[in-house]
Amino acid sequence: MGHHHHHGHSHDHHDHSHGHFEEAREGNKKGLLVALIITAGIMFLEFFGGLITNSLALLSDSGHMLSDTSSLLLSLIAIWFASRPPSPNKSYGYYRFEILAALFNGISLFIIAGFIVWEAIGRFSEPPTVASGAMMLIASIGLLANLISAWSLMRKGDVKNNVNLRSAYLHILGDALGSVGAIVAGILMLLFDWYIADPIISVVVALLILKSAWSVIKHSVHILMEGTPLTINQTEIKAVLEEIDGVIDVHDLHIWTITSGLDSLSCHMLIEDDKNSHTILQEAINIIRDTLKIEHTTIQIENSLITHNELKV
Repeated sequence: MGHHHHHGHSHDHHDHSHGHFEEAREGNKKGLLVALIITAGIMFLEFFGGLITNSLALLSDSGHMLSDTSSLLLSLIAIWFASRPPSPNKSYGYYRFEILAALFNGISLFIIAGFIVWEAIGRFSEPPTVASGAMMLIASIGLLANLISAWSLMRKGDVKNNVNLRSAYLHILGDALGSVGAIVAGILMLLFDWYIADPIISVVVALLILKSAWSVIKHSVHILMEGTPLTINQTEIKAVLEEIDGVIDVHDLHIWTITSGLDSLSCHMLIEDDKNSHTILQEAINIIRDTLKIEHTTIQIENSLITHNELKV
């Protein structure tokens, strides 16, 4: 048996899957761009509207919109960054930049929610009088804009699977919730002069924002910690690979996410000495591609002639 049989190394790339990945990326870019233009437009409307009507509520909401605009811009920059080709010192390219942007957005949502709660606590003791009519009108325009932005992200981008896009989407959704809250508070103030509705609804909105921000932060950190993708069961994959005829043991199995929609797998396979390593390697590549949709696999085939030290991870 020739020496080259002991070690099989596979880098399996299929164009159709890569094409799909790039297509999703283009959609994400378009969706974010539309959302960015709309959000920035409303931010300026609220800012100047606040100056003209002397409304603090509108000015503070335009500040919230500013953070949204910058988070959308950051997500867009991250996608542009991620599309840069890999270099010798960044062999995986810049894909992780998207995950960093998502983490940053998640943290900024936390800070915004904290500010809202802090502001609301101050208003509980002395709820200020609010010009509810003007506030409701502009909140309605804001809500409409947010819904169009959210819709453009949903329609063109992959909000479900792309953590960067989801963080931007949650910013917009948090804004929409804020607008709904402002409209409801406006109605209560208009009908019952119930000015405490303003801080109460603000706190409810802040808590909803915190909940979604926490899921984005948790997911981003999981990816940055090289965690196994949430949809994949590592134990099951190990068992399936060990069922291949001639495979004695699968060890040093690692599955991780480079960026949303792009996963990687590496492992060592110990096989019986008289088996053909190429046949086993090809079968393993096919199983991983078909069951996990992972194209980026690195598999080391070993037999009794190969020993390596116990690995730390």
